[in-house]
Amino acid sequence: MRSESFSLKEQVTAVILAGGRARRMGGVDKGWMVLNGKPLVRHVLDALAPQVNACLINANRSQDAYSTLGWPVVSDLEGDFQGPLMGIATGLKHAKSDWVLFVPCDSPYLPNDLVDRLLKRAMEANAQVAVAHDGKRLQPVVALIKRELFESVSAVLASGERKIDRWYATLNMVEVDFTDHAEAFINVNRRDDLDELQQMPKLLGFAAWSGTGKTTLLKQLIPLLKETGIRIGVIKHAHHQFDIDHPGKDSYELRKVGADQMLISSGKRWALMVEEDQGDRPSLSHMLNRMDHSLLDIVLVEGFKEEPFPKIELYRKSLQREIMCCNDENIIAIASDENLDLRRDIPQLDLNDIASILTFIQQYIAK
Repeated sequence: MRSESFSLKEQVTAVILAGGRARRMGGVDKGWMVLNGKPLVRHVLDALAPQVNACLINANRSQDAYSTLGWPVVSDLEGDFQGPLMGIATGLKHAKSDWVLFVPCDSPYLPNDLVDRLLKRAMEANAQVAVAHDGKRLQPVVALIKRELFESVSAVLASGERKIDRWYATLNMVEVDFTDHAEAFINVNRRDDLDELQQMPKLLGFAAWSGTGKTTLLKQLIPLLKETGIRIGVIKHAHHQFDIDHPGKDSYELRKVGADQMLISSGKRWALMVEEDQGDRPSLSHMLNRMDHSLLDIVLVEGFKEEPFPKIELYRKSLQREIMCCNDENIIAIASDENLDLRRDIPQLDLNDIASILTFIQQYIAK
C-alpha cells in the first residue's frame, strides 16, 4: 500500500523557471551562478526532486548545460523572453501530471515540505492555484497550478497580458502561509544578494543510523577544530519533545504561562527559548538563520539527514544497516570502520582516525 506522501508526490511535476534575461545581474544566467560550490539551479533541484514525480527546466539559453542535470529542458512556447507567465504556460503545456509546481531557479533554500503544504491546502480549498506567502508578501512564482489551466493562461498571453497576479485574480486561488519558513524564499536578483549568501558559514552534516556514534565523534572533533581557530556552531535535531528549562525556574514558569519568546542572560552566556510549532519536520534553513553567521566559520549538523546539504556519512558494519551515500548525492564523504565497495567514487575516511576526519573538514572549510 502506497503512503499518502508518495501518492501526493505522483500528482506533481516541478518546473524550474530559468528563462529570464536577468537584467539586474548584467545578463548572467542566474541558474549557473555558484553558491557554496554548487550552481543555484542544482540547489533548487536537490530540494524539489524528492518532493515530486518529475522535473522540467524552463530555459531559453544554456540549454545544453541545463540538459546535463538529468531532466528535460523546455524553451518558452514563444520567444523573445516574455517573462514568467510565458514560462508558466510552457510548463503547463509540457507537464503530464495533474498539478504543476513552479519555482524560480535562484531560490536555493526552498523548504522540503513545499509541495506537501501547497497541495494539501489547494485540495482543502478546492482551488486551482496555491501560492506561497512568506508572511509579508505573496511569492507569485512559487505556485502550484492545475495543468488544466493551460488554455486559460494561453488566452491571457494572447491578449497581451504578462502580469501573473492579474491572471491569478481571475482564478480560484488560495494563499498558503509559509511564515515559519520566510527565509526559504530568498532569491538572487543582484550580485550583492549572492555575495551576502556566500558569507554564510559552511554547513556540514553528519548522517548516520542510530548507534553509530555521531555525538561521540562531534565531542572529539569540536575541541580540535577550536584549537585551529575555527568558529563552530552546532544544530542538533531532536526527534522528540525536549526542554532545556525546568519547572520551578522563573524562565520556565514565565514561558509556560504564555511567553512566546523567553530570553535569559548572564554575564557569561544567554539563551533564547522560542515556542514555535514546526510540525514533525523542522526546517534546517529556518534554524540556521537563527544563528549569528558573522561569528561562525562552520555549522555542524547532527540529524536532518533528508535535507539537501553537504554531509559526511558515518557507517559501522556491526549495525548491519543500509549505506546511505549510494542514494544521496549530498553525501560528500563516508567515514567507516572498514573499507567499503561503493557504487560512488567519494572519499573514504577511517571512522577511528579523528585526525583524518579533522583534515577533511579543514579542507572543506578552506574551499
